Amino acid sequence: MTVRTADGVRLHGIVVPPALPRPLPAGEHPLTFVLAHGFTNSTARPPFLRLAGYLRRFGEVRGLDFRGHGRSGGLSGAGGDPELLDVDAAVAAARADGAATVVTVGLSMGGGAALRQAAVGAHRPDAVVSVSAVSRWFVRDTPPMRRVHWLLETTAGRRLGSRLVGIRLGPPWPVNPPAPVELVSSIAPTPLLLVHGDRDAYFPLEHFRLLAQAAGPAATVWVVPGMGHAENGMTGPLAERIGRWARGTVGRDPLCDDGPVTRPAVPAPAGR
Repeated sequence: MTVRTADGVRLHGIVVPPALPRPLPAGEHPLTFVLAHGFTNSTARPPFLRLAGYLRRFGEVRGLDFRGHGRSGGLSGAGGDPELLDVDAAVAAARADGAATVVTVGLSMGGGAALRQAAVGAHRPDAVVSVSAVSRWFVRDTPPMRRVHWLLETTAGRRLGSRLVGIRLGPPWPVNPPAPVELVSSIAPTPLLLVHGDRDAYFPLEHFRLLAQAAGPAATVWVVPGMGHAENGMTGPLAERIGRWARGTVGRDPLCDDGPVTRPAVPAPAGR
């Protein structure tokens, strides 16, 4: 598929048709997932395609290459306001194509963009799932993130990113946009699921805890033991669990069953 953002950037992506294991029962709505990938990834990468394959058991899956990534035009804003517009355009396109129930699923950079879009975007989703998201900007807490900032902030890094990693970077932000932790409380009453691995090498659990605290008790929060970061840390059972959460939360008519399925948060391991 191809869509155009509010600021005129042409984005390319994929639509994966649903492969439901059974017909939808009475009172259950078809779901449309909008996947938002992580920094330097794209819809062509195997981890992203695997996740789309897992989620198609619960509904249609749509994914767009963020600007500056993959086949899309424009220049990457590294998770700032440009990426918010990209998610907004993807949700708007899904609605225009007839999607009644849209669930955004963002990973890493895409997770932060999905949170911010659900809070202040022009086309809000029916539910939002954020996986391995950052809470605040300019994170240098871990060696991988120090390498990312070298890529973003140095002349040599920006050249390397263009040549080897395949991203096209825009200029630095003139003004810092509100961080995900500053906006996450505005997502309610839209259902929110926060997912983070306890072995995330990029963003420590501090980020998850800050987001969960700011989101408040209405959010569903999962710490996943043994999980790494974003697409690369995603497993089939975890993707299926996310699909079940979405189906139970916004895929069912509350007049036809006992209401949303809720799942308890998994506590963080001691000392982390």
